[in-house]
Amino acid sequence: MVDVTGSTHNDLVLLARNGKAKHGDVIVAEFQTHGRGRLDRTFESPSHSALLFSMYIQPQIDVNDWGWLALLAGMATSNAIAATNIFGLNKQPQLKWPNDVLIGDKKVSGILAERIDTEGVVIGIGINVSTTLEELPVTTATSLAIESGTPWDRNLLLVKILEEFAETIKRWEAKDVTLSSQYLKMSATVGRQVRIQAPDGNSLESQAVGIDANGSLVLRSGEHVSVGDVVHLHAN
Repeated sequence: MVDVTGSTHNDLVLLARNGKAKHGDVIVAEFQTHGRGRLDRTFESPSHSALLFSMYIQPQIDVNDWGWLALLAGMATSNAIAATNIFGLNKQPQLKWPNDVLIGDKKVSGILAERIDTEGVVIGIGINVSTTLEELPVTTATSLAIESGTPWDRNLLLVKILEEFAETIKRWEAKDVTLSSQYLKMSATVGRQVRIQAPDGNSLESQAVGIDANGSLVLRSGEHVSVGDVVHLHAN
C-alpha cells in the first residue's frame, strides 16, 4: 500500500520485468499521478476517491489461453460489486468487452492487462468509488457512490475482488467450461450492434455475437476482434 505513485501498473510491471514480483503480489495506491488505461489512455481520479490497484498473476495454464485473463478480472470485479446486494436486481453491473464494468450504460471501472513475456500478467484495476459527479472526468463515467447513494468501504471491496478473482482463476485453470457462459450472461456487448474502432484508426460496424476461446469479440460479419475500442450503438 502506497499513498502516491505514478502508476501501480507501471510499478508492478517494472518489478515483474526485473524478476522481483511473485504470483499474487498486489500494489494499492491512494492516488496515481499517471494512472494508465487501455490503449494508452489515462485513468484519472481524485485522491482517496477510487480503488486503485494492480496484481501480478502467473497462470498455470497454456500461454495461448491468457487472452481470457482480462475478461476474468472484469467478471471478478463485477461479481464483487454485485455481492454487496446494494444495487438490487434492476441495477446489476455488466461488462463491456473486454473488461470495462458498467452500471447502466456508464463506466464505473476500467481494467488493463499486460503480459510480461511468458512469465505472467500484470492486471491493473481502477474503480470510481466515492467520486462525485463534479469530479468525474467524462460524462460517460460514474461511481459506486453516485449509483447507489451509499458510502462504500474501499478496503472491504478490495478484499472481495481479490477473493473473487482467486476463485475465478482456480476455475479457469481447472478448465471450468461454465465461465464463458457466465461471462456472456454478464455481457452488455454481446447481442448489441457495435462499432469497433481499431488502434490504426479504421472502424467497422456489426453485431457482437460471442466471445471465442482466446477472449476475442466475435462479430456477425465474421471478424474476431482482439484489440480495439467498442462503442455500443443504439437501435434505430
